[in-house]
Amino acid sequence: MDLFSLKGKTALITGASRGRTCAIALAQAGANVCLVLRLPSDSSQDQTNPADAGSGVKSVFPRALKAVPGEQIDILVNCAGIQRRAPSVEFPESFWDDVLNTNLKSPFLLAQAAGQHMLPRKSGKIINFCSLLTFQGGLTVPAYAASKGGLGQLTKALSNEWSSQGIHVNGIVPGYIATDMNEALLNNRTRLQQLTDRIPAQRWGTPQDFAGPVVFLANQASNYVCGEVLVVDGVSIGKFLSLADPII
Repeated sequence: MDLFSLKGKTALITGASRGRTCAIALAQAGANVCLVLRLPSDSSQDQTNPADAGSGVKSVFPRALKAVPGEQIDILVNCAGIQRRAPSVEFPESFWDDVLNTNLKSPFLLAQAAGQHMLPRKSGKIINFCSLLTFQGGLTVPAYAASKGGLGQLTKALSNEWSSQGIHVNGIVPGYIATDMNEALLNNRTRLQQLTDRIPAQRWGTPQDFAGPVVFLANQASNYVCGEVLVVDGVSIGKFLSLADPII
């Protein structure tokens, strides 16, 4: 259907090694896709590229523009993110800075650059990958919870400013997904079973579960969806868990 076609559109996606399923889905919908990802030689599991949250990340959008057809980007997908775990009383300041820079500052700088590019054309889509910790505090992940809570509010703030000018900013909240980001939970058999028992389908999500949502938010079918943080978790547990029941 033309309603869901991205033919002639160009998407920039960060964290593209972990977000490769979304990148493939955008390409299958017809988009040209520009990928930002860590080098294969980087043995770290973190999606720390694009570079740091200063001059490095600020250079990503201009460099991408030069690399894509017509020097035009229609869709930005902020998928890069990292995790650091430690009790809050021991949480190193370096952990805090690493996580906030990668998970919140970098998406803002990229969205800002995208906005500067898209607003004159009055057309564009920005999709931020948030987390269930956009709503919940979690356990021993204070920086991650703060960054993802902030990213959810940034999504709404940018939408408030830009939706009237044709720029649609939305977020996607993954539930429990079997990726390296959740390795600590996947390796804890007791916690894994506790979490799986909460999901009616009795399975964790997979990256393929996000192909449809990201294509929907990237195209004209979602033109009246503004500032939404779409929970994709199989049961909306992110909405219904009590604050006394930490999820991570």
